[in-house]
Amino acid sequence: MLLVVIKLGSLAMSATTTPGIATSSNRLESLDALRGFDMLWIAGGDFFGVAFDRLNGGVISKFLGYELKHTSWAGFTFEDLIFPLFVFIVGVSISLSITSLVNRVGHKEAIKHIVRRSLLMYLLGVFLYGGFTSGLEHMRLLGVLQRISICYLVTSLLFMYLKPRYLIITFITILIGYWAIMKLIPVPGIGVGNFEEGKNLANWVDKQWLPGRLWNKDHDPEGILSTIPAIATCLFGVCAGMYLKSVRTEKVKLWTMFLGGIACVIIGFVWGMYFPVIKKIWTSSFVLVSGGYSLALLGVFYYLIDGLNIKTWATPFKWIGANALTIYVLTNIVSFHTLCSRFVGGLVSHQLNSLWTGLGDLTLALFNAMLCVLIARFLYKRNIFLRL
Repeated sequence: MLLVVIKLGSLAMSATTTPGIATSSNRLESLDALRGFDMLWIAGGDFFGVAFDRLNGGVISKFLGYELKHTSWAGFTFEDLIFPLFVFIVGVSISLSITSLVNRVGHKEAIKHIVRRSLLMYLLGVFLYGGFTSGLEHMRLLGVLQRISICYLVTSLLFMYLKPRYLIITFITILIGYWAIMKLIPVPGIGVGNFEEGKNLANWVDKQWLPGRLWNKDHDPEGILSTIPAIATCLFGVCAGMYLKSVRTEKVKLWTMFLGGIACVIIGFVWGMYFPVIKKIWTSSFVLVSGGYSLALLGVFYYLIDGLNIKTWATPFKWIGANALTIYVLTNIVSFHTLCSRFVGGLVSHQLNSLWTGLGDLTLALFNAMLCVLIARFLYKRNIFLRL
């Protein structure tokens, strides 16, 4: 693990901005496309999981049904990649935007901007989980957007004040430190080194110290301790972004990121034999596995879109990626799935399922995805973007 991270870090430390790598606003088309690809699964991945699980399509549909659902606890599926991939992308964006922000407005104003944006994102997260509807005691203080806001705040400040080599050291320290804390500190009434649900230190801390509504009754998958390694995932993205700005050729960048990512996946699964790969407590092995896949995906998207200029296939993803926050908010306020059911649900879905078991569910999932794409296209074509 150390060799892979240090190698990536050494590449990042030698990186310099390449003219033309980004737009005038420091936006990579490939990064927008990857963000959109990720957001499309956030908006409807679960529906595809259910549909393929029900589809009478043999081994392939069962495999897809399994991969498009979260693991119950330990393990890793494609659906488990979706959230950490977004956190990783936030890190890449930080490396491409914060420097220009500081150059444009200065350190003091940049910090104000970062804090303000983080606070707005945090409050939006609280709002989407119900806000003050049921009183303070039932508010969900930590959730998806809340975690992203914390990762953005902490990682942005680290990026502003630490040299690349110290960012790498921070990344490694978080991974090893989190493992040591989870492995060596005893859980009252249970003991040390237990990673089972409800019996590990992260879950115990949530039970004791996290107020408000918890997603899993007495602990939360976006809990207190597990937010710390999530920051490491964001730092992983920062390192990848710094490497993207290097003067190396697109092909070299592709192979470095792809092979480096696969190496991190392998190391993560090996570490997982001692510190299980668990998304719900964001274990250090999970950081490496999800970060490795994210790095490899970024390399492929970057090479095809920004390197070879093959962009047409990614256009729908770019529409969504440019307005990812808008799509996320809309899918949480308005049920796209319920809306689509008005067209292909009920009797239509029943008839399709009678033709082929699960076909109605798959059609509904596809319409849900199409609605996301169409709304994103509408906003993109009219230059409507929600920014915090």
